Order: sequence, then structure tokens, then C-alpha cells
Amino acid sequence: MFQDSPIYDRLVAERGDVPTQARREAERVSRELEYAMRPLQSFGGVASPERQASPGAGWQRSALLPGSLPH
Repeated sequence: MFQDSPIYDRLVAERGDVPTQARREAERVSRELEYAMRPLQSFGGVASPERQASPGAGWQRSALLPGSLPH
């Protein structure tokens, strides 16, 4: 990526190749997330078009005014 860049080479020598480490970590997390989501896909966890079109479908948190208690 940064060929013939003495400043970048010195930073890598001092601090390690942070962009490469971050990229590897992001790829690892992506693989883990894909693995974790796989059971949901096999059980039909993907929402149907009707369900996606409904804005109120699913859990929502209602806002409360300061000092008011839920009933």
C-alpha cells in the first residue's frame, strides 16, 4: 500500500502494521457474525416483505417524559 515510504516503514517498525491488524480483526468479527447468524437463517429468520413494510413490527421503546412513570 505505502511502497517506498520511509515514514510509514518507521511507523510500522515502531507501532506495528495497525491497518493490517484492523483489517484482519474486522474480517474475523465478520466471520464470527456470519457464523452466529447462520442458525437464524436456517429457521427462516429472514423477515418477509410484508413484515419489513410494517414500521411497527417488532420491539420498540417508547419515550417517557421526565418524571413520568410507565403504567
